[in-house]
Amino acid sequence: MTYIIAEIGINHNGSENLARTLIKQAYNSGADAVKFQKRDIDSVYSQQELDTPRESPWGTTNREQKEGLEFSIDQYKSLKGYCDDLGIDFIVSCWDEKSVDDVSVLDIKYHKVASALLTDGDFLRKLNDTGIPVILSTGMSTQKEIDKAMLLLNNVEIVLACTSTYPTAKEELNLKHIQTLQTIYPNTKVGFSNHYNGHDACVAATAMGAACIEFHITHDRTDYGSDQAASIEDSNKLIRAIRNTEKMLGDGIKKVYETEIPILTKLRKKNSL
Repeated sequence: MTYIIAEIGINHNGSENLARTLIKQAYNSGADAVKFQKRDIDSVYSQQELDTPRESPWGTTNREQKEGLEFSIDQYKSLKGYCDDLGIDFIVSCWDEKSVDDVSVLDIKYHKVASALLTDGDFLRKLNDTGIPVILSTGMSTQKEIDKAMLLLNNVEIVLACTSTYPTAKEELNLKHIQTLQTIYPNTKVGFSNHYNGHDACVAATAMGAACIEFHITHDRTDYGSDQAASIEDSNKLIRAIRNTEKMLGDGIKKVYETEIPILTKLRKKNSL
């Protein structure tokens, strides 16, 4: 079955209660995992970037906005425990080496390499040290860069076709890259990381044999946040469509179904082959 990741990311807007609501939404929809993001603000952003004016629900600077979106490790421990109770996997995209150390206490299912970090060799080596399986996203990357990252990483279990625009235009989804990656990396699972704001890209990716589908979820696409417009509200409907598509694909072997036999008997008058 396709491994389905519901990315909460930063759509929780700093609210642990909202994060739990989104976890429960993902669980009720039938997702296999939820994914969050973890940043050490001072490692990821320069002082100049943090001091830049920015209006947000948390204040008037970029630092206040970034800090408002960040959970503590204790909060993540609580959310991981909630996921464990439900039986849904917990995944994190760390954006810096310090965060990799910070989340080491969480016993996460996968480290997810965000597309922005695919070319950061020091970060990738840090993930190698953890021994935890890796999901690699390929947005904003050339095939040469993807090849280098795949060679450097020791434990890539899934590589995701991806376009890093929010939301992604239909013409830039390039779903056939799934098949390209399947050819280049025949011993690695290949999936699709969605930033399109409809359901059909994920369904089409499933039909193309994606082993993993990742998409952002939200309770309200009009809520505050840069990822909301590329997120899915009705995750139940989307996951149902993915599971139905899996059933429709079959095994590729032509057969006469039992349900066809009465029709065959009625309509086929002669067989002289």
